[in-house]
Amino acid sequence: MMPEKRMLIGQMLIERGLITSEQLEIGLREQKKHGGYIGENLIRLGFIKEEGFYPVLSEQLSIEFIRLKDSSIPLEVIKSIPAKFAFHYKFMPIKLEGNILTIGTTDPLDIQTIDDIKLVLGYEIKPVLATAEEILDAIKKYYGIGAETIEKIISKTEEEKPKEGRGLEKTTDIEEMAEDASIIKFVNQILLQAYRDHATDIHIEPYEDELKVRYRIDGILYDATIPPTIKHFQSAIVSRIKIMSNMNIAERRLPQDGRIKVKVGAEELDLRVSVLPTPHGESVDIRILSTAMLCSLENLGLLKEDLKLMDEIIIKPHGIIFVTGPTGSGKTTTLYACLNKINSKEKKILTIEDPIEYQLKGITQIQVQPKIGLTFAAGLRSMLRHDPDIMMVGEVRDYETAEIAIRVSLTGHLVFSTIHTNDAAGGVTRLLDMGVEPYLVSSSVECFVAQRLVRLICNKCKVKIKPYEGLAREFGIQKYEAKKTQIYKGKGCEECKFTGYTGRTAIYEILVMNEAIRSMVIRRVSADQIKEKAVSMGMRTLRDDGWKKIKMGLTTPSEVLRVTEEKEE
Repeated sequence: MMPEKRMLIGQMLIERGLITSEQLEIGLREQKKHGGYIGENLIRLGFIKEEGFYPVLSEQLSIEFIRLKDSSIPLEVIKSIPAKFAFHYKFMPIKLEGNILTIGTTDPLDIQTIDDIKLVLGYEIKPVLATAEEILDAIKKYYGIGAETIEKIISKTEEEKPKEGRGLEKTTDIEEMAEDASIIKFVNQILLQAYRDHATDIHIEPYEDELKVRYRIDGILYDATIPPTIKHFQSAIVSRIKIMSNMNIAERRLPQDGRIKVKVGAEELDLRVSVLPTPHGESVDIRILSTAMLCSLENLGLLKEDLKLMDEIIIKPHGIIFVTGPTGSGKTTTLYACLNKINSKEKKILTIEDPIEYQLKGITQIQVQPKIGLTFAAGLRSMLRHDPDIMMVGEVRDYETAEIAIRVSLTGHLVFSTIHTNDAAGGVTRLLDMGVEPYLVSSSVECFVAQRLVRLICNKCKVKIKPYEGLAREFGIQKYEAKKTQIYKGKGCEECKFTGYTGRTAIYEILVMNEAIRSMVIRRVSADQIKEKAVSMGMRTLRDDGWKKIKMGLTTPSEVLRVTEEKEE
């Protein structure tokens, strides 16, 4: 920022209704106390946002204000200005015409900095106003995450640049490189950006001529913008992650798993790290888990009637509740929400999981370790000796685990578990296929809950759209209902990274095992017939529940169809 006539800029802000005179007085007092410009103090106090302040400042100084997020910057401009200079001086190169470089800066009247940039780059500098936030975002977008860090490493170690991809450098050298301050900073930048983007996974993938970093956000993978020179530091980056997660950095031929605990502000993150050997180096997946991501049952997306039904089922004294769905459909989160709801000091709750995704207070959790014989089935047997009231089995994968879980439920315990099927009725046939007797399934299981995660429409760019032809057929509803339903979509904006979606919610299909369904199970009736019967008795399918969420303006038809198309075509 730059010097300004205090009362003039303050008066201009008051006249436009952006601040009050009382806020200006507070800002001036803060300025006397902490120094800096009045604009900086007003922004820091939260009285005005950068995007509100800078256009007024632009008018006062007669210097152009530019919105970088709406600008397209030519690639040749980016290539001609090193990232480390842009990052160091906090400016963004915008246009290069002949020998004149236009840059976006928060302080176009800072003559000393402008002269430094001119001297270093050899161009005539034309400064324009831009917000600090948009400058940093543009640097990340055009240069890539941690570009200035990578450039510093290259310039510092040019003569001993690490070999690419497959090279098996000496372990000691890689360990030293992995502990280099710049490599540490770069890995931290990758982790921090993933956290800020609300990513659930980070994928670091080596290929013959490049190293890719991808983030999974709301269930969809996106390429992270990173400098191409990162490929030179592939081994050092992987080694740094291995050191952080207590893995053996000398071992590159076998898969390894580890864990990292990090803190971002007041929030603690639990990172699950998995390393796989590939022909071009080691591939890394980092799963990001946060205690803040642990939802209550009320916040999962259950409709009122389904929430009431779940509340009734989870307080039963015995029986099994199965949550079904593919990997990444939120099954574990639903189970944890159920356990949280019924957790009390009067109840003993034990879980056996692979892996333990969240630490739950007041609940004893066991990690499966097949290498030493601690399987789901073996753990379940031992858990019974601890006098539990409620048990959770991470997943029923085989006959042995299924049979023990069912027998445990028949002896007066409430059991929660997951099973991989496409819909709720498919859970019945999955258990029968494992070899469990129909009478055991019908007498022990209380309900099957199938679920999927759908992306929520971004509230910033949400717009109404007309119902399209074929909507009624796709959702099995009357044409008049489809026509009169108001549906929405996200246009795409900066907030949602131009996807039209921000965040996710769940859609559910709850199959309660009543007498009619139990008798069908005993007769080994097909899953389709069980589903048909359940629907006739009031069960909503995944797609029906999705339609309700569409009518509520939460998601789009295409999103519901995307996650339910496997079974319901």
